[in-house]
Amino acid sequence: MANVHVRQPHSLSRDAAKAKLAGFQELLGKYRVTLNWKGTDATIQGLGVSGDVKVSDSAVDVDVKLGMLARAAGVDAAKLEGSITKRLKEAFGA
Repeated sequence: MANVHVRQPHSLSRDAAKAKLAGFQELLGKYRVTLNWKGTDATIQGLGVSGDVKVSDSAVDVDVKLGMLARAAGVDAAKLEGSITKRLKEAFGA
């Protein structure tokens, strides 16, 4: 199982940082991946993909686990990490 971790620093409140993730959440929906929120933390669920998003006072951490199905479908962990990094930087104006 391949793992991807991305950290995006921020200086917002937790709720404001979570709100910045709306576009990221929409993008995931295009791939039939959902974020299920409990407060300012979320679980990532999709076919062959799982993980979590944790919003703290100083950063957003995204951890994605790629299962065998995602890897068999050609999902490249390095490209996924780059894509998540890009989207989070765009969301937070970094």
